[in-house]
Amino acid sequence: MGSSQAAVTSPLSSEGDDPLISELRKKHQLELENLTLIMQPSRTLKFFVFATVQNLKKSLLYILRKGGCFKVLSILIAALGLILMAVDGPHEKHVQEFLCYARFGLWWVALGVASSIGLGSGLHTFVLYLGPHIALFTIKSMQCGRVDLKIAPYDTIQLKKRPSWLEKDCLEFGPPLYPSSPSSLVRVPVSRILPQVQLEAVLWGIGTALGELPPYFISRAAHLSGGKLEAMEELDAASSKEDGCVSSSLKQIKRWLVSHSQHLNFFTILVLASVPNPLFDLAGIMCGQFGIPFWKFFLATLTGKAIIKAHIQTVFIISVCNNQLLELVENKLIWIFGEVPAFSVMLPDIIAKLHMVKEKFSVPASAPDPSIVKGKQWNLSFTTIWNTFIWLMLMNFAVKIVQSTAQKYLKKQQELELTDRLSRSTRSSAD
Repeated sequence: MGSSQAAVTSPLSSEGDDPLISELRKKHQLELENLTLIMQPSRTLKFFVFATVQNLKKSLLYILRKGGCFKVLSILIAALGLILMAVDGPHEKHVQEFLCYARFGLWWVALGVASSIGLGSGLHTFVLYLGPHIALFTIKSMQCGRVDLKIAPYDTIQLKKRPSWLEKDCLEFGPPLYPSSPSSLVRVPVSRILPQVQLEAVLWGIGTALGELPPYFISRAAHLSGGKLEAMEELDAASSKEDGCVSSSLKQIKRWLVSHSQHLNFFTILVLASVPNPLFDLAGIMCGQFGIPFWKFFLATLTGKAIIKAHIQTVFIISVCNNQLLELVENKLIWIFGEVPAFSVMLPDIIAKLHMVKEKFSVPASAPDPSIVKGKQWNLSFTTIWNTFIWLMLMNFAVKIVQSTAQKYLKKQQELELTDRLSRSTRSSAD
C-alpha cells in the first residue's frame, strides 16, 4: 500500500516570496523531520492521541448524521450478540463456533491489511505467517499421508495460538490415505492440499486488497480538490545525484508508469495486482489521481490479489514442500542428460540424492530418542528467536504508524499557521 504519510500538498507552497514565509516553511520542515518517537517521544504521542481522537470524532459524527439505517442495524446486531452470549442454552456451542470463525477471518484479513500498509515499512505477513503455515501443513500432510488434519477450518496459526495438528503424532490421525510410491517423489498431490489452506490464502489476499484503498482515496481527494500528492510531486522532480542505482531505477520505472497512465484500465490494474511487485503502491495513487472509478480499481485489485496472486503463491509453496518441483527437476534431468553418455553415468547418484531429500519430508517420525529431545530443545530456542523477531517487526510497524499519524496532524496545524501568516502578510501589504 502507499504511504500513510501521503497528503495533499498545500497550494500555499507556491505563493509568496516573503523571506519570513520561506523561513517559516523551513522551520516547519525541520519540525516534521524531528517529530519521531526517538527525538520527541512525548510530543509525538500527544499529536498521535489528538489525531486519533479527531478521526474517531469525525467518524462518529458522520455515522450520526448519515448512517441512520446503519446505526439501527448495528445496535440490533450488538444487542442480539450480547443476549446470545449472556443466556445459556443449546445455542451456546454455535455462538462459540461463530466466534472462532470470526477470530479466524479477522486474523487473516488483518494480516493482509498489515502486509499492504507502509510504503516499504509494512509487515510482510506472507513471509512471517501465511507462507510458514502453508509449508508446515504441507510437510505434515506429506509425513502423515493424509490431509484431514484440521479439527475445523479455523484450526490455523493465530496470535498466541498454534494449530492442534502441528504437535500431534501421525498415528493419531489414522493410517495414511496416500501411501508413498517408489516411482514418485510426490506423496500428496497439490490438488488435495490446496483446499485445506485455500481459505486462509484468500482471506489474506482480501486483506491486502483492502490495504490498497487508503492511498487511492487520498489521491482521489487530492484530484478532486485540485491538489497533488507528494508522491506524484517527487516523481515530477528531477532525480537527485544522491539517489542510489536502485532508487534511481525505481523512480525511472515509476515515471514511465505515470507517462503511460492512459493505459490504466481494468485489465492493467488486474495484471499489476496479480504479480508481486513493489510498484503497485503507485498504481493505487495513479488510479485516484487520474479519476479511475472506485469499483473498477477495487474489483481489479481484489481479483488480482485475493484470487490470482494468493493462489500462485500458495501453489508454489505447496509444490516446493510436497516435492512437486523436486520431481519436475528429476524428470527434466533424466530427459536432458539421459542420452548423454558423460552424464548418464552420474544420473543414478543425482537421483538418489534427490530421493534422500524426499525422505526428509515424507517419512513419519519414529519413537523418541535422544536426538529428537535435542531437536525439541533446539526448536524451543528457535521459537523464542522467531517470536522475538516477529514482535520486533510488530513494534517497528506500530512505531511507524504512530509517527506517521503524528506528523500528518502536525502538518495540518502547520498549514493553518502558514495560511494565517500569509493572510496577515497580504493585509499588511494592502494597507
